[in-house]
Parts: sequence; structure tokens; C-alpha cells
Amino acid sequence: MLNFLRTTVLLAALTAIFMAVGYFIGGQGGMLIALGVAVVTNLFGYWNSDKLVLRMQNAQPVDPRSQPDLYATVEALSQRAGIPTPKLYVINTEQPNAFATGRDPEHAAVAVSAGLLRYLEPREVAAVISHELSHIKNRDTLTMTITATFAGAISMLAQFGLFFGGGNSRNNPFGVIGVLVAAIVAPLAAALVQMAVSRTREYEADKDGAEISGDPLALASALNKISQLAQRTVNVAAERNPAQAHLYIFNPLSGQRMDNLFSTHPAVENRIAQLQRIAGEMQVDGTGRRAEPRFGAPSAAPRNTGGGWRVPSTGSSENGNSSRGPWG
Repeated sequence: MLNFLRTTVLLAALTAIFMAVGYFIGGQGGMLIALGVAVVTNLFGYWNSDKLVLRMQNAQPVDPRSQPDLYATVEALSQRAGIPTPKLYVINTEQPNAFATGRDPEHAAVAVSAGLLRYLEPREVAAVISHELSHIKNRDTLTMTITATFAGAISMLAQFGLFFGGGNSRNNPFGVIGVLVAAIVAPLAAALVQMAVSRTREYEADKDGAEISGDPLALASALNKISQLAQRTVNVAAERNPAQAHLYIFNPLSGQRMDNLFSTHPAVENRIAQLQRIAGEMQVDGTGRRAEPRFGAPSAAPRNTGGGWRVPSTGSSENGNSSRGPWG
């Protein structure tokens, strides 16, 4: 119920921004047109935004034959989360990262980067996947994918009015100034809505993901590695589609270290501190084992026993670094 309410409020806010852009560009007529476009965008986002996001991020599908160990890990963790096994994709980038998408657990997908498989240990990869599965379980992915679609549409509408003479319309009560305001303020407002929701959601996904994997310190270690490596590696697909940055477990655009109004993700230090507290509460050590197993707690997170994932060949990375990790 809470997720449904949050999604409704979010979509209402983005729809209002959409209509405001239309009004600034074309007056009441422009607002009505923008409302119609918003309705269509909502419907499209609900049914197709996951496919659009995966395509724009150049995610390639994998199956049990091409990635047997990775698929087995996702399948085992999905059972522990109590959800169907999502479709699995690999993103052709050296930047270690991951995201989930889909309108519900029955139509969900998890995408991990080649860099994540290359540079992280199997239990760290399992912890990252658990984080993404928690997004799916809590139906965050619907909010995430529609928000990404909406934010991109708002920016496109504002730029359309700027470059195609919206300020010259007789129906525009604000003239060129109104178009300029819409072009600058509307994308910023949409981004702020994304950011505020994203930060809260990431904290919750870290917590729930730690419960799924039973290994919170593995996720803390993974976040530490990702934050260091992501700052040195360019994710080209993410840079081309910045409105989708909030989908990832860590900001793919830059290594932001400030937990402020303008960051799409919480500060990694704060996330790690939360996971360390959770590990203490769960009495889990650095190997993912319960300190007191006699109470019948879950065993450690699923482990890759086949010598490592099959890392897709990406050639040289986007930033020219062609080094390979332990499973290359």
C-alpha cells in the first residue's frame, strides 16, 4: 500500500511538472497537449519502460547456458526473496554496477555489468544481486523505470519548446522568458523528485538486500569497491541517458560523496555504516557466517563454486583501461 501511494504521488508530481512545461510553452492549449502526452507516457512507461531502459543501457540477455553460475546464484537468491527468478542481463561496460527494472516481480529483470563480474568476489556479486532483488520484491522497479521515462520526456518537451519557437506562440502567456524558465527549471524539478525518492529507496534496498543474502558485510565491501572503481571508469550508456542514473546501485555518472539534495544516491560511507550496524544486529561476521549458528540462522550467501563468473569480453574499457580482473 505504501509503495502504491508513493508511486501515485510521484507520478502526480511529474505529471504536474509536465503540464507546467506545456503551459509555459503554449498556454492552456499547450498544457492540455502536455497532459495528453503525460497520460500516454504513463501508459507507455507502465508497459514498456523496462524494455526501453534495458535497450538504452545496451543490456544483453543471458541464460543458464551462457552464465550458469551467475544464473544459479540469481535463482537461489530469488527463492530466498520469495519472488520469481527475474530475467538476467549483462551490460557491456567495465564500470562495476547493476540495476533492476520491471513493473512487478513477474515481469522483472536484473542487469549487471561485465565490470561487476570481473572485479568483485562471488559473495559480493551475490550481495549486489540481493540488493536488486529487494527492489523487485518491494516493487520499487515500477517507480524507478517510470520515473526515468518521465524525466527524459520532460526534458525533451522543454527542449522542444526552446528549439522550435514555443516562445513565439500567441497562446504562450510568458513569451520567450517562459520557454527559457521551462527549459531550465522543469528538468531540474524532475531530477529533484528522482533524487529524493532514490536516496530513501537505496537505504531500504541495502537493508532488505542484506536480509536476503544474509551477508551485509559483503554488500558493504561491494559498495566500497564499486565506489572506487566507478570513479575511474566511464559508463558510456549511462552518460548518454543521465535520467536513468538513479536506477543503478551506485551513481554511474560520477563518484558523488555528499549526501545532499543534488545526489541521486546516498553517500557510500553512510550506506556502509548502516550495513555494519545490520551485521552487528544479525551477528554475522566478515565471511557471511552467523556468530552463533546454534540458533538455526540461515547459512552464508550462495557462493560461486565454478571458479568465477564467465565475464563477457568487452575489449578495452570505455576509458581506455584494458586490465582484467581475477575471472578474466
